[in-house]
Amino acid sequence: MRRVLLLAATTGYQTRAFGDAAARLGVELVFATDRCDVLDDPWRDAAIPIRFHDEDASVESILAFASRQALDGVVAVGDRPTVIASRVCEALGLPWHPPEGAAAARNKQLTRRAFQLAGLPTPAFAEGVLSEDPWPLAKRVGYPAVLKPLSLSGSRGVIRVNDSGELETAIQRLRAILASPDVQRERNDAHERVLLERFVPGREFALEGLMNAGVLDVLAIFDKPDPLDGPFFEETIYLTPTSAGEATECAIGAAIAKAATALGLVHGPIHAECRVGDDGVFVLEVAARPIGGLCARALRFVPRPGTERTDRSEPTLSLEELLLRHALGEPSTAFRREDVASGVMMIPIPRRGVFRGVSGLEGAREVPGIDDIRITAKPDQLLVPLPEGASYLGFIFARGSDAMEVNGALRQAHATLAFSVLPEVRVLPSTHG
Repeated sequence: MRRVLLLAATTGYQTRAFGDAAARLGVELVFATDRCDVLDDPWRDAAIPIRFHDEDASVESILAFASRQALDGVVAVGDRPTVIASRVCEALGLPWHPPEGAAAARNKQLTRRAFQLAGLPTPAFAEGVLSEDPWPLAKRVGYPAVLKPLSLSGSRGVIRVNDSGELETAIQRLRAILASPDVQRERNDAHERVLLERFVPGREFALEGLMNAGVLDVLAIFDKPDPLDGPFFEETIYLTPTSAGEATECAIGAAIAKAATALGLVHGPIHAECRVGDDGVFVLEVAARPIGGLCARALRFVPRPGTERTDRSEPTLSLEELLLRHALGEPSTAFRREDVASGVMMIPIPRRGVFRGVSGLEGAREVPGIDDIRITAKPDQLLVPLPEGASYLGFIFARGSDAMEVNGALRQAHATLAFSVLPEVRVLPSTHG
């Protein structure tokens, strides 16, 4: 039986989907997750315990396992384990993105420099130390601008600023975010620095792709129909196929292929974000990993003509199955996205508070075109919206004859749901000895 290593956070959404895909393929899936190595397999998944912040020790632990049980492929979920995955593949002689490329892709400042050197359209930008005076950055960049942490994902900590007063407020807010316990636990020196870049107007798109020996295979281009103009940049709806038109699609694909090459990404999944305006395609980032959360459920694949599957048990492939096949050496070009339009809504958090539950699920699931609804927030969980937050309430999936129909179904289903969020009760410290 072929064996694939999956590097992921212990609580990652996608691990179960990869387990299901591996079972369909007859592949043994080995987990390496960010957890304490003292506890005796607390999740009962026989995972290799690693620490994302300690890359040397993590690589050593995985290679020690591989010396006993050979690994035939590697997949990484999320930004933080991508460098570990690349170093493991390099040591084992498996094709993947090189460590330098994976490291550059997860650091916004290194990304900007690489794009600039490659001649890609790049907004004015400046990097600074979080604790220092931000005004020199503003003088170099100008307004409107976007303040960003270097290594957080999912738009966390990303804030638009239009003048010096807003920049001061945003800096204070970002300092608090980067000082929060969950960020500090990452032990990432990049969290001591920030990036300020000129705001780029235009429509925003996402691209899901796979690099095959340096050549980009575009799996899907997603429209983001809601304006993302700030002050925060919470993504809500992804729709595919895009309505951008053939010329714009080609321009997006070409720009992101050039950006991936500029970063040094050559083999494996990429997830990219870009803006398209009057001045062309501005690539915002190219991550060396697949789309996050449960959003992969919006993608299904079928064989290209002349490459029909011999296994007829499932008419379509999930993204997870395609990634496992690719990790095992199959070219992604044997498959293409299905013809049906599809989309996902990442249910936004309406306000800070304690989540108690949701009503209207039955009615929402009955909306024509709705494929599935998954509420991932847990009862009594503290909900924190962007820019401080790092999660969603859940996900709504829809399919239809075209993207406009899918968009309508997602919005109607969301409007049917009612979320109970109670005010947070803060406990003041006692003044008595």
